[in-house]
Amino acid sequence: MGDTIFGKIIRREIPADIVYEDDDVLAFRDLNPQAPVHVLFVPKRAIATLDAATTSDSELLGKLLLATAAYARREGLAEQGYRTVINCNEHGGQTVFHLHVHLLGGRQMHWPPG
Repeated sequence: MGDTIFGKIIRREIPADIVYEDDDVLAFRDLNPQAPVHVLFVPKRAIATLDAATTSDSELLGKLLLATAAYARREGLAEQGYRTVINCNEHGGQTVFHLHVHLLGGRQMHWPPG
């Protein structure tokens, strides 16, 4: 699972407000939310960055995105819309090197994000 903060959350070594879990994906509320709904979806098998993903990760990446969309629908975000973000490496804004999807919703999003 990797020795990042996300790996520690997956292993339940540190607490998190977990809102979704299945065999492959875990999701929890962001500690520094940028929207009324800000949830991080992480694969339980660590992949450092999107750029590090390979074709052998295709099924897991699909499950990650589908879990994100299903949660957004369940929380009533789909009709109005929501944003998903995957940061990759330092210049892309990635600070935890365990691939993750940010789900942001509950307000009007703007572009550029600021």
